[in-house]
Amino acid sequence: MSLKSHRTLRIAMLTHSTNPRGGVVHAMQLSEALTSLGHQVVLHAPDAKGAGFFRQPSCGAACIAVPPAPADMTQMVEQRMADYVDYFRRTGTDGFDLFHAHDGISGNALATLKLEGLIPNFARTVHHIDQFADPRLIALQDRAIDAADIFFAVSHLWQDRLRDERGIEATVVGNGVDTNRFSPAWSGEQVALRDRLQLGSGPIFLSVGGIEARKNTLGILEAFRQVRAIRPDAQLVIAGGASLLDHGDYQEEFRSCLACLGRDAAAVHVTGAIADADMPSLYRLADALVFPSLKEGFGLVVLEAMASGIPVVTSSIAPFTEYLGPGDAIWCDPHHPVSIAEGMALALVAPIREQIIPRGLTVAARHGWQQTATAHLARYHTLLEPDHA
Repeated sequence: MSLKSHRTLRIAMLTHSTNPRGGVVHAMQLSEALTSLGHQVVLHAPDAKGAGFFRQPSCGAACIAVPPAPADMTQMVEQRMADYVDYFRRTGTDGFDLFHAHDGISGNALATLKLEGLIPNFARTVHHIDQFADPRLIALQDRAIDAADIFFAVSHLWQDRLRDERGIEATVVGNGVDTNRFSPAWSGEQVALRDRLQLGSGPIFLSVGGIEARKNTLGILEAFRQVRAIRPDAQLVIAGGASLLDHGDYQEEFRSCLACLGRDAAAVHVTGAIADADMPSLYRLADALVFPSLKEGFGLVVLEAMASGIPVVTSSIAPFTEYLGPGDAIWCDPHHPVSIAEGMALALVAPIREQIIPRGLTVAARHGWQQTATAHLARYHTLLEPDHA
């Protein structure tokens, strides 16, 4: 069998959810880019609601009908792993040359299929590694990484972590952004979305990712409180947040802090999941993206915001410092709300906006999904070599 790089590959791409989380978006965009390069890709995900992916992908898709998951997070992970394994036992694995997991659920499922001899090996992208209190979850996360045969990371930060902490060599593939979809273009759709979200005329600060500790939502809220002292018309939109992980305790703390804002609380709009079709308009509505995360694999929404022509306030830590230069973003210390607030205020200053928005557009233009897809191909082909069979 020829293993030349032009060989068409049949790829099973596996992710944990049909919701627009960063890893799911990456898996979908990667699948679409590989398809455009001539490969046959089927993107898989468990689909308890039967609603399909957050948007229809331009590649093959298999939304797997599964029962509702248990409330307990560890049991949920174990259930979804079993759902994946049962699906491939029923449908077979012969239709694919290789399997690629993007998370702990699909990674564990492929580890089981490999153990049973149903697949010879698999690829794994490690977007980031979570911290869990339950030792069973920690063990499952470890298994989903350690059982893989080749590895990808979206940043040098996680490439280094994998090498230093686990002795794993991963290929950095980065992330991309669709600059046709995310652009500074303005239309009446933004006005309609503003009305639906009941936003006022003051400046809008956008946070994407929901209410989570690693997104530093409490720090954002305190920074917004400080900004309101100098810009009483400012608004904060917190969008997204569909997650399989349990953030209930942190969200309860957020609600308590929000209540303490008094009248300023009305200026905070927690939207929950936003329709994918509305995301470009939401970025264009915003005056700045506020993204002072404490931990990220890459921070895909940074590229989306920059491509949309708005400044980004983000943490002066890796991985952001890997692909953003000193003048590409407004940097802040994510551990100090006063630093976040200062960045938010600077994002409204006209001379700073005039400098930083064009730089953000340049950054976005450097990150295409076909480049990310191409970075996978050489490593993919090593899985098909006889010593990986």
